[in-house]
This record gives sequence, structure tokens and C-alpha cells, in this order.
Amino acid sequence: MRPRIVVTRKLPEDALALLREAGDVWLPEPDRALPAGELHDAVAGADGIVCTLHDPIDGALADAAGDRLRVVSTVAVGHDNIDVAALAARGVVVTNTPGVLTDATADLAFGLLLSVTRRLGEGERLLRSRTPWQFDLGFLLGTGLQGTTLGIVGLGQIGTAMARRARAFGMSIAYTGRRRADADVEAELGARYLPLDALLRESDVVSLHCPLTESTRHLIDADALAAMKPTAYLVNTTRGPVVDEAALADALARGGIAGAGLDVFEKEPDVHPGLLELDNVALAPHLGSATLQTRTAMATLAARNAVAVLRGDAPLTPVRG
Repeated sequence: MRPRIVVTRKLPEDALALLREAGDVWLPEPDRALPAGELHDAVAGADGIVCTLHDPIDGALADAAGDRLRVVSTVAVGHDNIDVAALAARGVVVTNTPGVLTDATADLAFGLLLSVTRRLGEGERLLRSRTPWQFDLGFLLGTGLQGTTLGIVGLGQIGTAMARRARAFGMSIAYTGRRRADADVEAELGARYLPLDALLRESDVVSLHCPLTESTRHLIDADALAAMKPTAYLVNTTRGPVVDEAALADALARGGIAGAGLDVFEKEPDVHPGLLELDNVALAPHLGSATLQTRTAMATLAARNAVAVLRGDAPLTPVRG
């Protein structure tokens, strides 16, 4: 009997071809995010599930799938939507897609930083509105990055890639996280390890690259924002709930910090209305990994993980509970 593989959202054809070779693939028609009830119905009798970052995968969903479920493969690095412990207790392997989206996400994070510091969004909106303008020496002045300090929260693969880009722009690097980076990484980047409160005080830009956990939820709250320089910028390309959006909107509106670049939001696809009204925010709709090459590589790795487990082999990139 061929395995039944539930794919919660349409994937690139290369990934779907791998899955179809290994089993019978089910996809929602039309392609859409499934409400919890429909998702539970869809996974009944599944041997494998290939999901995305907004699908809630917990013990109840595993029970709805039944005893045949062997693998849940997410097309993402973060897995805060998956109760890994609950699935492990039921003998279900969880996999993710680290590595393949590192450069794309770092590119996007640095693009947001340039957009907000050089006021590119404001300039484009002015032109598209056909507002009359003329050059003068004080027109839409932004902030340069040379000689400033980038503070990275989470110096993993993406944080390190962000730091390398910053170094090319003449920035110095500080970082914080659950553990120190390897000495060779620190040496390459000239990076200083600081406690979070010191990093917030000293950095001209704070860029978030930590996973979403209970300890990082609202890590950047009103107190953290108050600790930052009024001239500092915040960049978030990790997970929306790491930042208290209401507190951020307030800080930006009253000049508590200079600006922010955001690719992720607390309650996607909704964005706090206060952020939408501000010019000192660069906004993107979760585009961190959104290149054709990267999304194809992510989906293909997720498919290979699922196929490996269903064939009795070890997964390529398992999530450890």
C-alpha cells in the first residue's frame, strides 16, 4: 500500500514530483490555508504531512491523522507551530529546512535596513503619489551605516550572514544569544558578545534572528525598546511575536527609536494598524525566503525529508525535541 502524503499548501513541481514517486499526494483544492477542522479531516489516515509555518501541528492533529503517521516535514526553519514533544511521544519524526534560506533571508533583512535608514519607501510613495518635489540638500535625509554598530540577537546561520553583510558596509558587530559563538566566527566578524540589555543600549541597529520560544515571545517589549537609543533601528525577519507590535508602534510614533524594518508580524497576515500609519517603518509581507531558487530548495528538502522517513531511512534535517 502506497503511503498517503498530505501537503497542506501547493509546492514547486520539483518537490511534488519527489513526493508523488513515494506515495499518493493530497493537496487542498483550491490552494488555501486550511482551518483547523478541515486540516484535521484532511490528515486522517496520512503517513506523512508536509506543512508550512502557519499550520498548527499538535498532538490533537497527530491523533486525527491516526497511527499511520510517521513524519511531519515543515517547509521552514522555524517550527514554533509544531508541538515537537507531543509528536515525538507518538513516534512521529519532525523535520525542517535549515541552511537553504540563509542568504535569501539575510539579503531581505539588510534590504529592510537600507530601506528604512535611507527612507526609500517614503521616496517611492512620494513619487507614486505624484507629489511635486525638487532636489535640495535637506530633502529626505537618511542615516548612513558606516561606523555604526549592528547588534544581532541570535548569531546562528542567518544572523552570521547578516553580520557579514553589515561588515561590508563598515559596521561593527555585537551579538547576544543563548550561547557564545565559535571563536573563529567571533574572530571573522570582529564580534563582541554582550548581554541583551547592554546590546540594546549600545547598538545603532538591532536585528532579530532568534527562534520563537516562550522565552523569546515579546523579547522586544516596551522596556527593551526604552533601552534602545532614540536614533536606533530595529529589524525583524525571524517571527512576529518576538516583538510586541503595540509597544513598537508606540515607540516609533513618539520617537523612542528612529525606525524599524519588519518582514514578520504577530498575527499574520494582519499588521498592527499603528505601524501602517508610520513613515519610519519599512514593511514586507514575510518575504525573507521568497526567491524562486530558495523556495524551491526549501520545498525539495522538505520533500526529501518526508520521503526518507517513509522509506525507513534517516531524515536529512530532523528537529530535535
